[in-house]
Amino acid sequence: MTMKFDVKEIESVCTYCGVGCDITGVVQNNKITKIYAQKDGVVSQGKLCIKGKYGYDFVEAEDRVREPRIRKRFLEKNPEIHATVADKLHPFDETFVTCDLDTATTIATMKLAEIKEHFGGESFCAIGGARTNCESAYTFQKFCRETMNSPHVDNCARVCHSPSLKGMRATIGEGAATNPYNDIYEAEFMVVIGSNTMEAHPIVANRIVDRAKKENNLAVIDVRETKLAKFAKHNAIIPYEANLLILNMMAYVIIDEELYDESFVESRTTGFEAFREQILNDPYANPAFFKEIEGYEYLAKMIPNIAREYAVKKSMIFWGLGITEHLDGSYAVMAITHLAIMTGNVGKSGAGLMPLRGQNNVQGACDMGCLPYYLPDYQTPEVIGLMTPQLIDAMIEGKIKALLNMGEDISHIHPNINKIDKALENLEFIMVQELFMTDIAKRADIIIGVRSAYEKTGVYVNAMRRLHLSAPLVASDLPDDWEVLTMMDQKLGGNFDFQSSEDVWNEVTRVAPQRFAGAKYYRLERHRKRGMQWPIYHEDTPVLHLLDFRTEDGLGRYVYHQYEPRGMIQEILDKRFYHEGLDGFYLTTGRTLAHYNNAAQTKRSKKLLTKYDEDIILASVEDEGKFGNRVILKTEYGETAPLLVKYSDKIKPRTLFTTFHHAKSKINAIFGDEADELIMTARFKSLRVEVVPQ
Repeated sequence: MTMKFDVKEIESVCTYCGVGCDITGVVQNNKITKIYAQKDGVVSQGKLCIKGKYGYDFVEAEDRVREPRIRKRFLEKNPEIHATVADKLHPFDETFVTCDLDTATTIATMKLAEIKEHFGGESFCAIGGARTNCESAYTFQKFCRETMNSPHVDNCARVCHSPSLKGMRATIGEGAATNPYNDIYEAEFMVVIGSNTMEAHPIVANRIVDRAKKENNLAVIDVRETKLAKFAKHNAIIPYEANLLILNMMAYVIIDEELYDESFVESRTTGFEAFREQILNDPYANPAFFKEIEGYEYLAKMIPNIAREYAVKKSMIFWGLGITEHLDGSYAVMAITHLAIMTGNVGKSGAGLMPLRGQNNVQGACDMGCLPYYLPDYQTPEVIGLMTPQLIDAMIEGKIKALLNMGEDISHIHPNINKIDKALENLEFIMVQELFMTDIAKRADIIIGVRSAYEKTGVYVNAMRRLHLSAPLVASDLPDDWEVLTMMDQKLGGNFDFQSSEDVWNEVTRVAPQRFAGAKYYRLERHRKRGMQWPIYHEDTPVLHLLDFRTEDGLGRYVYHQYEPRGMIQEILDKRFYHEGLDGFYLTTGRTLAHYNNAAQTKRSKKLLTKYDEDIILASVEDEGKFGNRVILKTEYGETAPLLVKYSDKIKPRTLFTTFHHAKSKINAIFGDEADELIMTARFKSLRVEVVPQ
């Protein structure tokens, strides 16, 4: 006898990067058997990267956290709590016991109430929120601010695009992409800077490649030759930490050759004359400076050519963490927006500014107020909290006693992990809401397993401000993050009254009306295929800044910052760079196509893990004889595990590239506290390292 089972096809949204591809899950017996993209998918255009296509095995992984886990040592340290729940606990392993969700949230709230009473609400912090839906991110910051009375909420934008938010808001009043992806097909010229787009955002890269093949209109600016560069008309490989230098040079050429849009500058910006004088008198803004930089002399001609083409054509600029994860990341973003507002390349179709966001809902988490200095809708809070690096210091100082972590592996993906280890050991309480026992979960007192993106309903906001109401592909008896937080709030005497994700979202539309007033579930359901781009009132807004910028007076601003020679460029000028020993290499980091950040989800898919099962260093073929096949990278902050080295002609001499997907590699042990001076985003894209052959 043959059993027949219903096969369902359910449309939803991919759980990985900020591109936000529409997906269709093929589900049989409540199990995902296949994921594909519909040919008419507005974001995907019928194509998915290998993560979107094959990276769903994590949903059924045997090591999912299915029941809450409580650390035995925590119960020993808290005998009153232990006595209250002892009959509800069950053996698990040498380290943890298990219990039901009600018991776990009771334990958590008893401890949080005690900490709040003894040390005050500000001894609590909440970090996370960009990997889950907007409903949970909103509830997360609300729990922190209202239930615990703490201003200390942050998310992983701190280690990625916080400088984009800072730089764009300072100049044009809004820290989000200005245009939809399909405007790429209308662009006459494209600049991609600091983004390995084909591996980090491949479905956006598909459009860029299609356009570049047809029009030969692409400039790629990076410290190494990325895969996208083979389609570039201008392939500018630049020295480390030279982004601001390059961007100011482009502004110099545009101003010096009077290629700016005089009408746009006059009618839609303020302060141009002062900016003009600053740029023209900047000793480092003239591209001729590169004639002195050995190995990079060709940039003296290439940068002006890129600037000219950008200025006279309808142009778009795309950037990633190769811009933001620097000491001057915020200033580099301001320099990018200067180029757009000088040339009128913003506020219209086919031209604009495109920060390529990392996590699937990092835009949404920021929109929901998961930042210490912004409430939902980017309103200013009465009390501004600490950013994550400041919270780490406060943990070490004993001022922060408790951490609630939701979907962010802080002890793996953040910098200076040896310091973070010390900070975490100083806490009285750590609670984690996760899918798996990630590095931070292994250190927690309570771990609560929650639904994945493929098991729940919720809104996600992608890198082009597009809201997608996801649908669950499979049913799960695990809670959503917002449900855990609602239970805890109620046990702490709060007034959260959310019965469904729609209840939470309805509150969002009231609390954050400038962006979401008209974004009710029924409208998002009706437009699930296309999605809707905020701000959403009666209609949505595909292109921002059509008439005015989102500043107080509607005008764009110039916030000039002069480049200051340092690091690699200073060493080249001093004739030292090419003559250093094995401690004179510069490292940058990034993703590979097969994995996503801490690889918690992707490494549980055999097809993805077998493609890249360890972090690898790429080095220049010119350095091949210097240190062999495996090395340790070392700085004053720590050292990595031994890492495999591969040699490539795409890497410049005395520079290195590596990924950070596997916690065992300890890549982030070698990064210190150096960060963007305005917004504390870590300097992941440029680090001087010592290479120790193994």
